[in-house]
Amino acid sequence: MARPQLDKKERIKIPRQPMPAQDPKERIKNFDEVALGFTPELAVAEADRCLECKQPKCIDGCPVSIDIPAFVAAIQQEDFERALAIIKKDNTLPAICGRVCPQEDQCEKVCVTGKKGTPVAVGRLERFVADWELERGEVRMPERAPSTGFRVAIIGSGPAGLACAADLAIRGHAVTIFEALHKPGGVLVYGIPEFRLPKRIVQTEIGNLERLGVEVRCNFVAGKTASLAELLEEHGYDAAFIGTGAGLPYFMGIPGENYIGVYSANEFLTRVNLMKAFAFPDFDTPINPGERVAVVGSGNVAMDCLRTALRLGAKQVICLYRRTRAESPARLEELEHAEEEGIDFRWLNSPVEIYGDDKGYVTGVRVIKMELGEPDDSGRRRPVPIKGSEYDIELDTVVMGIGQGPNPLLTHSTEGLKLNKWGNIVVDEATMRTSIPGVFAGGDIVTGAATVILAMGAGKKASAGIDQYLREEAKVPRSARP
Repeated sequence: MARPQLDKKERIKIPRQPMPAQDPKERIKNFDEVALGFTPELAVAEADRCLECKQPKCIDGCPVSIDIPAFVAAIQQEDFERALAIIKKDNTLPAICGRVCPQEDQCEKVCVTGKKGTPVAVGRLERFVADWELERGEVRMPERAPSTGFRVAIIGSGPAGLACAADLAIRGHAVTIFEALHKPGGVLVYGIPEFRLPKRIVQTEIGNLERLGVEVRCNFVAGKTASLAELLEEHGYDAAFIGTGAGLPYFMGIPGENYIGVYSANEFLTRVNLMKAFAFPDFDTPINPGERVAVVGSGNVAMDCLRTALRLGAKQVICLYRRTRAESPARLEELEHAEEEGIDFRWLNSPVEIYGDDKGYVTGVRVIKMELGEPDDSGRRRPVPIKGSEYDIELDTVVMGIGQGPNPLLTHSTEGLKLNKWGNIVVDEATMRTSIPGVFAGGDIVTGAATVILAMGAGKKASAGIDQYLREEAKVPRSARP
């Protein structure tokens, strides 16, 4: 029996439903997920806030164009299975996206409900129905088209590669994912901490891809194990997608960055998330941040490093950021969680030198205070050093969380692949084609470091481009050619 419909006035009066979460005092002692998810009752109450507007903006705000009003309406009627089916038409990784995508800057940013109050919690609702399916243990797989005979190589198993692989498999193509590390998932596994994205979720989603027929090959370093040309010509793939991400860490170029105890965010998070350094000696990769840790930067990656250091036992964890909280690029939810957990935020502070002892270990950092001047090219006010404001902080570990660039291993070993001045692959934005026939690319290797959902959107767009190329230009699989 259908639930009675609320009128617009009743919907507007419903407050945004709070997300249950671990207590800050307890969660800093463990790596369990912080946000606990909606109950069915909370999900339905949140869905009832949707105004069912005649011209919804939220679909346009979604990088993969999910029919948000339709799946929210299904939740209102407690038809969670239908809600999930609507989402999965456009997003094959809803349990992941519901957790880590910045909905506040995408679908929720343009939500009509949010114009007079707070927007509908689209991401939390997406997570709810995905978790509802996982808890039932009955994952519905999309129907796969008949085999085309074409084979596609996907290089990189991050969100762009996973999305591209899923769509191509559904279209009937044989897909192999090549992953350099010993576990698939890319940044979803090595970059995002367990307390934000449990690895069982990623493993389940990848398992679903394998059920679709996608082959996953780990410990395969494209550009070393085999070149891109060899994959196409000798291994017999008809097309390839490059989704190798942004794995090249950036440093500041200040004195002392070679001291022991200075980490890139990539190394710090990979040791903990992928190699389970937090469980040493049960796992073989140690990491000892000591009692005093500073993380440079204030984006989502920096937040992950700060909160991870706290969980590893650091007594004092400091965020050094050269602008103010208002300019922080981190998601508001992640910033608030870090504040709740007691991170020491030093806004308008920037390191100028790292110093250490005669054994080569970090002992501290020299910091200069900043003030904001005129806007720079990013539109944000430029930080300007305040002369004579330097001071020292005693530290055991410094983590550089100031961003990362395109992974150069494959791109620099592939002749004829056009790159821009930053080393990102140049593509046709409509099809994601590169300068090499039959080779496509998407995600951070094209755009620079961005979000999971934007990478997935690029992977989906590339899958359509690859499908069109195979059917209209390649026409006959390599294996069937004389």
